[in-house]
Amino acid sequence: MSDVDLHGDVTVERVTLSAELAGGEGVATPDAAEYALWLGDDSLILAQQLSAWIARAPELEEDVALANIALDLLGHARSLLRYAGTADGRTEDDLAYWRDEPGFRSAWLFEQPNGDFAQTIARQLVASAYLFELYTALQSSSDETLAAIAAKAVKEVDYHRDHAIQWTLRLAGGTDESRRRMLRAVSDVWPYVDELFRDEPLLDRLEGVAVRPSTLRGAFDAVIDAVFAEASLDVPTGFVSSGGGRRGSHFSTLGYLLAEMQVLARQHPGATW
Repeated sequence: MSDVDLHGDVTVERVTLSAELAGGEGVATPDAAEYALWLGDDSLILAQQLSAWIARAPELEEDVALANIALDLLGHARSLLRYAGTADGRTEDDLAYWRDEPGFRSAWLFEQPNGDFAQTIARQLVASAYLFELYTALQSSSDETLAAIAAKAVKEVDYHRDHAIQWTLRLAGGTDESRRRMLRAVSDVWPYVDELFRDEPLLDRLEGVAVRPSTLRGAFDAVIDAVFAEASLDVPTGFVSSGGGRRGSHFSTLGYLLAEMQVLARQHPGATW
């Protein structure tokens, strides 16, 4: 028998998860906590959606890319939910695993099902274009924690946006089948865009802290119009969803997603490994 160690020397560094979070040790006011919850829930739900593509993407490289995007979004969610929890003593895990559907504040766009690959890309194009403009503006927040989280997130979302744009162009300009699916995907996603840019009453109490979504619409439309022009796509018109995620009213898919995401924590409360 050979005495060669086939696995080589392997070392594992111990990592403190809390040390990876952006935003420092700030404590949120109740209103800032609610705002952080909105943004954290958007990222958490989208991360869970994209994770479902692991081992199912059309290319091995895409499998890795979607997983990395999901991990980035999970990191944003952890920082935002940690900050939200400082207002009332809850942890990021409390907020992710121990709230029921009405307690979540994610917008309906993030709750749309994965569908086929084109539908995921259409949702990702809208989400990343919106998040890029949001985090760019939020870097100027008077809340130092939110500004720090945004400064870290915007660099990663910039990559997510480029990834979605490249795939949109590729599918729209590919085969007849890929273009047909991309057209259908854009049509399916578009009713849920307007909710992202509605100014809720909470924002009146967060002047200088939060970003008014309505102020982001122009920059968002400019990016989308340029992408659609290159891809020969039209911006859909017609039905606009009522939304309501910021007030705890959710799309029908969220309950199933939460059941899958929360099952382990709820079946084994306090478990560690």
